[in-house]
Amino acid sequence: MSEFFLELFSEEIPPRLQTDVRKKIFLDLNKYFEENNIKIKGSVSSFSTPNRIIIGFSNISKEVTKESRELRGPSINAKSEALEGFLKSHNIKKSQVVLKSTEKGEFYFYKTPKQKLKTYELLKENLPLILDKINWNKSMKWGDNKLFWGRPLKSILAVFDGKKIDFNFYHLKASNFTFLDKDFEEKAKSFNNFKSYQAYFKSIKIILDQNKRKEFIINELNKISKKNNLLIDLSENLLDEITNIVEKPKVILCEFDKKFLTIPKEILVITMQNQQKYIPTFDKKQNLTNLFLVVSNSKDLKGFVKIGNERVIEARLNDAEFFWNRNKSQNLIKQLSKLKKINFFKGLGSYFDKTQRIKKLSSLISDELMISKEKIEIAASICKVDLKSDLVAEFPELQGVLGGHFAKAQGFEKEVCQSVSEHYLPSGIESRVPKNLYSITLSLSDKLDTLVGFFGLNLIPTGSRDPYALRRFAIGLLRLIIENKIKIKLRSIINYSLTLYKEQGFEFDITKVLKELNNFILDRLKNYSKEKEIRLDIIESSILSNDIDELYNGYKKAEALNRNINKELGQDVVGIYKRSSSILNSEINKNKLELSNSVDIGLFKSDFEKNLHKKIQEIKKYFLNVEKNHDFEQSLKELFKLKQEVNLFFDNVIVNDENQLIKKNRLELLNLLCKTFDNFFNFSKIEG
Repeated sequence: MSEFFLELFSEEIPPRLQTDVRKKIFLDLNKYFEENNIKIKGSVSSFSTPNRIIIGFSNISKEVTKESRELRGPSINAKSEALEGFLKSHNIKKSQVVLKSTEKGEFYFYKTPKQKLKTYELLKENLPLILDKINWNKSMKWGDNKLFWGRPLKSILAVFDGKKIDFNFYHLKASNFTFLDKDFEEKAKSFNNFKSYQAYFKSIKIILDQNKRKEFIINELNKISKKNNLLIDLSENLLDEITNIVEKPKVILCEFDKKFLTIPKEILVITMQNQQKYIPTFDKKQNLTNLFLVVSNSKDLKGFVKIGNERVIEARLNDAEFFWNRNKSQNLIKQLSKLKKINFFKGLGSYFDKTQRIKKLSSLISDELMISKEKIEIAASICKVDLKSDLVAEFPELQGVLGGHFAKAQGFEKEVCQSVSEHYLPSGIESRVPKNLYSITLSLSDKLDTLVGFFGLNLIPTGSRDPYALRRFAIGLLRLIIENKIKIKLRSIINYSLTLYKEQGFEFDITKVLKELNNFILDRLKNYSKEKEIRLDIIESSILSNDIDELYNGYKKAEALNRNINKELGQDVVGIYKRSSSILNSEINKNKLELSNSVDIGLFKSDFEKNLHKKIQEIKKYFLNVEKNHDFEQSLKELFKLKQEVNLFFDNVIVNDENQLIKKNRLELLNLLCKTFDNFFNFSKIEG
């Protein structure tokens, strides 16, 4: 068994490209080994640094046995050129082929000999082909070379069983040499095994393994932040990016002038993280500090790296301060008219048109949520004005957030500022959900206006395609309602939204939009519930009449039954319904009966019928008098109370009585029972 390792040394590869190509090369090599029966019994490695892609396989077979195969050639009726081509392609003579009869006639056949092939030779021949098939998401060409690669490729180190693999790849010749320093190509070193290769780079403090590099960075960040009583909030994406832009990580604590802390922290954070890949720090009260962490690619023995990064951030923050001071003083009300020049979407008007619609929608919703109509209308009017600011042009991720800060700086009321700041939330399944009623109202209005508009244009997501992120808008809508326990009549609001579009001259098929948007929102509810591990049949059963006006109640009912479905309570409630409906439906279908939906108590022949009817009336009374915010689990317990009477009824009463009037009356009783259940939950859709 032998060892194979490969290193591709290039100019610095961007983090995402680096990760993608490392995985692609590893998977392609692994696939080639598998297809060619090259056994791997040892470890496999897939590493990358900004300049190096490294793949290693240990304990792989030196030789491969290629079993004999029978290849079918052309028909005997084919032209002679066909046979000549077959012979040439396999480098064989006519004497080596035989004729065989098949269902489709006579054909020439060739049986390949069993072969033993050297893994070295296979790699030598096929490595250039494998590398050439690598599909970069973004590639470049340089000099007079014909090779397209992520970044200029400088060298290829390829070794098998202690011997360099001698092959050409475009302008490069593979060897057992690699460059040691990206800036000094005269510094090179040869390696004949993977162990010595890894040991050498470890000795010069280069961490080849990206996972170990990431772990090292995390430990250093935690060590420094703990020592200085700081907190850090580091996203996984930023951490991955930092990991892939360094190979000799060193964490350095830097600082900027405290005067910049008067700028909204969101601007400071995004400037540090997105533009410079710095890590901001916070004190124990979650206040942003003027200290930040830099992951350098080398030690900073003379402090030059620290000074350099502090100068860079000062320049960035000076720009941010300039634009913040200019933008915050620009009157938001006076800026409204400028939104007429910004197109919301072709066919849906400008952002000025949109703000007028969501202003009226917010006003309508404010009545249901009992908040100040004046405040929410002001918030709706100014919520998109920050789109005209320099800062949003620079930081589009801060839309809304900056508008809230501008509003605060100009003395608007707290509720107005907060709702403007939060009206884009939630932006997905993991995003934060606003809790303030003004924020909820404005966000609902904005999302509903967008959904109605795009459905009006028939731009409905299909399959996996959702170019306008409408599924995300609908999920945000559901989260606002469910997670804030909002009981709101969505259909009437959607209707009103359609009216507002019509008033602005946009003609939509109202019936079609209502139906399609209703179904779309319900489909998102199923997805949302699935994320919450609620069974699909249960959520479908909970939305009676597929009504989006009952989203919150429907979800809470589903949640209650889902929580109890495998417990005695849930099992028994479903069991009562299933037993009753099964007998009822069987008799109705068999005898084609039509029920009157009325029970004649004068036809009862036993106390078991009377007791069941009495208990059903008690349950009906409970559901008629139940409070607005009733407990759905308690509702299940009320239905459970029928268990004893139902069991006694079936144990002692024959539904299929010889007297047709009595039989029909007993079926009417079961029908009343099932309808009582159906008013709460469509139990017929529950599986099992």
